[in-house]
Amino acid sequence: MDINIGISSEDRARSAQALSKLLADTYTLYLKTHGYHWNVEGPHFQSLHIQFMEQYTEMWTAVDELAERIRALGHYAPGSYNAFAKLSSISEETGQPNWQEMVRTLAEGHEQVARTAREVLRIAEDIGDDATADVVTPRITLHEKTAWMLRATAA
Repeated sequence: MDINIGISSEDRARSAQALSKLLADTYTLYLKTHGYHWNVEGPHFQSLHIQFMEQYTEMWTAVDELAERIRALGHYAPGSYNAFAKLSSISEETGQPNWQEMVRTLAEGHEQVARTAREVLRIAEDIGDDATADVVTPRITLHEKTAWMLRATAA
């Protein structure tokens, strides 16, 4: 069936492509955060273990909402590690950083996701995609706040 939601096919594709990058960034940061949750050590183990769990749990819910918005626009959401790696601006973790490096890396990751979300928001506003803007705006707020909390932890 044709999609007639008041956004042209070309604009829906632009929005879905931008959302796919945000989904990839969010999923990559989710994986990194979950791995850090499992492997964090040091004097702040308990608080970081809990903090990381809260963060990855929130992102797990967010990836579903992002993917469903892509589908509502009539496009397929990326759904493999390979696809995410090609789209993401966040690198995967390959080593075993100490707790300070984990906190710094995650703060930087949340800042990157906020920047990616802001790019999606600009496209959504440009094409009148209010529903995507409504999905993305709270993501910006959340990732900026999380980055701030992580920076404060490392201070």
